Amino acid sequence: MDINLVLLKKNGAHKTFPLTGTTTVLGRRHDCNLRIPLPNVSRRHCQLMQNGDSVELQDLNSKLGTFVNGKRVERQVSLKAGDYIGIGPLIFVYQMDGQPEKIAWPKKAAPQPSKPKKPAAKPADDELEDSFADLDVSDSFVDPGESDSGLEDLKDL
Repeated sequence: MDINLVLLKKNGAHKTFPLTGTTTVLGRRHDCNLRIPLPNVSRRHCQLMQNGDSVELQDLNSKLGTFVNGKRVERQVSLKAGDYIGIGPLIFVYQMDGQPEKIAWPKKAAPQPSKPKKPAAKPADDELEDSFADLDVSDSFVDPGESDSGLEDLKDL
């Protein structure tokens, strides 16, 4: 079974994260399989568990909750291809065996185009540092400036 979480970006692009193990933990902690260094993501936020031909998502008592298709996950829920997973400010699409082929924002949650405040262009290399520069991570062990694979995966946010 080929399983991916596809991160939806505000500009319409997306980033695919392949899930290779039978259990994948998402959260802020350095030892999470998919590390999301944002203050409104719990240290161990949720996990996906592969069980035969199905995948279950379990919230790990996160402070702000985990959402599937806009509904808060109380304990755990079975995922199906195309489900939208909300973790903090991020929305992922659950993709299994290449389905859904077309990845798009949920119709109700699609971001509205906003008027640019200033036409300042930033170099692509600075995007990651700039996007996490104002985060308050004083209550965590996360250093948004350190280089690790989790942070590199979020480079295109």
